[in-house]
Amino acid sequence: MAEQAGYLDTVEQGLALHPEQAATSAAQVDLLFWVLVAVCVALVLTLFALVIGFSVRYRAGSRRPRPGAIAESLGRRIELGGAAGLTVAFLALFAWAGTLYLYLYRDPGGDMLTVNVVAKQWMWKLQHPNGAREINTLHVPTGQRVRLRMTSQDVIHSFYIPAFRLKRDAVPRLYTTAWFEASKPGEYHLFCAEYCGTDHSRMRGKVVVMTPEDYAAWAQKNGEGEGPVQAGERLFTAYGCSGCHRGRGTVPAPRLDGVAGRRVALAAGGTVLADAAYLRDSLLLPNKHVVAGYEPVMPSYQGQIPEDEILQIVTYLQSLEPGDWTVEPRR
Repeated sequence: MAEQAGYLDTVEQGLALHPEQAATSAAQVDLLFWVLVAVCVALVLTLFALVIGFSVRYRAGSRRPRPGAIAESLGRRIELGGAAGLTVAFLALFAWAGTLYLYLYRDPGGDMLTVNVVAKQWMWKLQHPNGAREINTLHVPTGQRVRLRMTSQDVIHSFYIPAFRLKRDAVPRLYTTAWFEASKPGEYHLFCAEYCGTDHSRMRGKVVVMTPEDYAAWAQKNGEGEGPVQAGERLFTAYGCSGCHRGRGTVPAPRLDGVAGRRVALAAGGTVLADAAYLRDSLLLPNKHVVAGYEPVMPSYQGQIPEDEILQIVTYLQSLEPGDWTVEPRR
């Protein structure tokens, strides 16, 4: 019965002209949408009115005189002026839409609640900074920006919350980010908007938006175990990474504290930005970007580390600042 009620609720939401607005950016997206609809409707009605009007006015057998040379010249000026006006209008709409797109798709930075999201057939696995884990459910507070750091374990998925006007792909072997700020407490639908296999339609969940006080109580109750940073540090040691990179082994390796977000000089020449993708490749494809001054001797962990653990290690490395690691003498 509960599943049937949820299905009926989903159908009812789908039949609505628009889902409710539950994020700060939803109103901006809706305004752009309705302006585009209004412009398209106005153009269609204008064209239909001209076609019907001219068809009636200059129909076969009509005695109305056809436009002469002066009228043709006037018509040409009207046509050129209309085309110029439409060009300016559409460029303005493009600039508006492009600005909004960059605002929604760029990470604004600052103090944000970062949640790791790993998609797999057919569920969403989420982990909060305090270690709380969820499957197909995401609890967030109102009034605080939330960053989603996403990847996929198997195929391409798409994280879609209609009430937030948020849709972002989760892609295998890549890290994508999305952010939102929920504005209204309640429960909202979460879907996968990319066909991902036979049970794609069952890959749905919910986002529970709570007041800051209620979320703090929920986080305290459910924040058991390690957070992504703590888990990443433990895994970094367990997989033997610290043996070389923290100076505990006999093989020299580059230090990684503070490397995230900086440019790294390569043995082959040039530099590369040490973003999340670079850190991930360093684990799975270590010979792809060999650091200048070091030999390509690191083994690959391809197929040995689950995707959620890779994300935890990357999260740990991104949390490090220069000097966080004490220099340890090599044995």
